[in-house]
Amino acid sequence: MSDVPEASNREEVEENTPEPEEQSDDSSDDGEASGDTEMDFLRNLFSKTLGISGEKVLDELTLEGVASYIQSGKCKNIICMVGAGISTSAGIPDFRSPDTGLYANLQKYNLPYPEAIFQIDYFKKHPEPFFALARELYPGQFKPTVCHYFIKLLKDKGLLKRCYSQNIDTLERVAGLEGEDLIEAHGTFYTSHCVSFMCRKEYDLDWMKEKIFSDDIPKCDKCSNLVKPDIVFFGENLPKRFFTSMAMDFPRCDLLIIMGTSLQVQPFAALVGRVSNSCPRLLINLEKAGGADPILGIISIGGGMDFDSAKAYRDVAHISTCDDGCLELAELLGWKAELEEMVKREHEKINSKAEEEQTNQSSGAAGKAESGKAESGKGELLV
Repeated sequence: MSDVPEASNREEVEENTPEPEEQSDDSSDDGEASGDTEMDFLRNLFSKTLGISGEKVLDELTLEGVASYIQSGKCKNIICMVGAGISTSAGIPDFRSPDTGLYANLQKYNLPYPEAIFQIDYFKKHPEPFFALARELYPGQFKPTVCHYFIKLLKDKGLLKRCYSQNIDTLERVAGLEGEDLIEAHGTFYTSHCVSFMCRKEYDLDWMKEKIFSDDIPKCDKCSNLVKPDIVFFGENLPKRFFTSMAMDFPRCDLLIIMGTSLQVQPFAALVGRVSNSCPRLLINLEKAGGADPILGIISIGGGMDFDSAKAYRDVAHISTCDDGCLELAELLGWKAELEEMVKREHEKINSKAEEEQTNQSSGAAGKAESGKAESGKGELLV
């Protein structure tokens, strides 16, 4: 399961979904970082209003220009923003594609409308559709993509500041990113909690997996309320860490790489405007996204990206699949062979582990069957 729900009838859903407020942390460091971020935002706003562009750091607005910048040694704090598009080649559907997207294939669940499957109020009354869908798309059934491993390669080379993901499929973790490397903006299946505010008991991935695949609706051992994976439904706030990390990370970012997202879901989409005026922004996607608002763009206000105007100076759109774009960038950086070897090696490990687990399960099932026969034989002897 990937990206957080992106509503086809977005205006209706977003009107009924309270936007999460930025949550402050008690620490003075976070408070100072948040203050610095707001000052940066105001500086950017005034600069754009006055028509003052940031410093141009790319030699050219192409993938080659981005590669040259990375190789220059000036780029040390890369932030990746990713959405469902980085997981589609793993076999996980995105949400919005007309024929193959998730929302286009939910008829069998008899929902009042497709987005209901991710509405918290609907879930509390009718959890069955969500858990049936979760069983189909549960983490552990898919392997990370080339794009996931490219992000891991950035980490290995000491260039990744953080990866901000809209996805809930945990493939970033499977690829080797740690919790500290990740901001799972729309939550994750990695942990689950009881929905009762009086309880909130936590459960791990294995516990939830066992419940889902045994066709049980997960109920809390402590209070018998529903247990829900820690993914963000419509009607719920984003994780607190999203806001506190955003305030610290984006002012320090010196290259923003956006991959596989339509940049339509807020507040995630607004992150593109949180970097400094001079920070280059690379979009790798099947279509252009995140463009400036047409009205605000006339007066140079807003954080949207500018790929094509005469004023464009830092935004690059590379139109391709995420995997192909990452392979092309890796080749320009001289990393392609290393990336391909990483993908091959890690996929072999995943396949080997899956085969081992299947063998163990088969052995366990055979053992239970033999034990049952033995017990049956004893009964016959007693008769």
